[in-house]
Amino acid sequence: MAQRYVRVQDPEGKIYYGLLQLSLNVQVLDAPPWLLGKPTDLFLEPDSYQILSPCAPSKIVAVGKNYADHAAEMGTLVPSEPLLFLKPPTSIIASETDIKYPLQSQRVDYEGELALVIGDRACDCTLEEAQTKIWGYTIANDVTARDLQQKDGQWTRAKGFDTFCPLGPWIVRELNPGARLQTFLNDEPNPVQSAGIDQMVFPPDFLVSYISKIMTLLPGDVVLTGTPLGIGPLHVGDRIRIEIEGIGRLENRVAVH
Repeated sequence: MAQRYVRVQDPEGKIYYGLLQLSLNVQVLDAPPWLLGKPTDLFLEPDSYQILSPCAPSKIVAVGKNYADHAAEMGTLVPSEPLLFLKPPTSIIASETDIKYPLQSQRVDYEGELALVIGDRACDCTLEEAQTKIWGYTIANDVTARDLQQKDGQWTRAKGFDTFCPLGPWIVRELNPGARLQTFLNDEPNPVQSAGIDQMVFPPDFLVSYISKIMTLLPGDVVLTGTPLGIGPLHVGDRIRIEIEGIGRLENRVAVH
C-alpha cells in the first residue's frame, strides 16, 4: 500500500502532519511533507486524533468541463483551453464531515474529482517542470449549487459556500495514470460516476503548467482536475462517497445548514 500522508488534530487542538500506519497510528512529521518534513518519534494512537483535510492551501484552482462526456452532459463543447475558477479555502472540509445545504439553493450537486497537491512554488512552468511540482494526489468533491451557477452566469457563489470542497482523506505520492474514479450515492451498489482519470481532456501536467503561467502556485495549493459524466443532485440526509483507485475514499453526509 502507498504511504498515506495525513493532517490531524489532537484533543488539545494542535495540528500535525504525519504518516498513517496500517495500525491507524499516525507517525508525526516535523513539517509538512512537501516542505521536507521528516518522521519524528511521536506517534498518535487511533483514538487520540481527528483527521483533517490533508492540506491547508492558499488557494484551490479548479478546472471546469475537463471530461468530454461531462461537457456534453452540461450541453456545451469541450473548451479549447482549460476553463479555470477558484474555490475559497474556507470551503474545505475533511472526510466524514457534513456538507451543509445552503438556504439560498434548491439544487446542490456532487462532482467527484481527482485533486493535485502542489509541492513546490510553480511559476511559468514548462510541462516537464510542471510534473515535478505535483507532490501528490487526493480526492475532492466540487460541490456546486447548480441553480445558482446557472442564475449568476459566473461561478463564485455556486462553488464557494462553506463545506463545498470536501477533500481527503489523505495524500498519496503516486497514482496509476489509468486509475478509476467512482462516485456512489447512499447505498446504491452501482456508481453514479465512473471514469478513468486518463479520460481528462487536459492532463495534470498540462493543467499545472497552464495555471502557473497565470498565477503562481504555492506549496500545499490544490488543483481540482474536473469531474466526469454523471453529476446529480444531493439532498439532506444523503451520503456521498468518492473513490479513486490507489488513494481511497472520501465520504460526506449532507446536512441542514
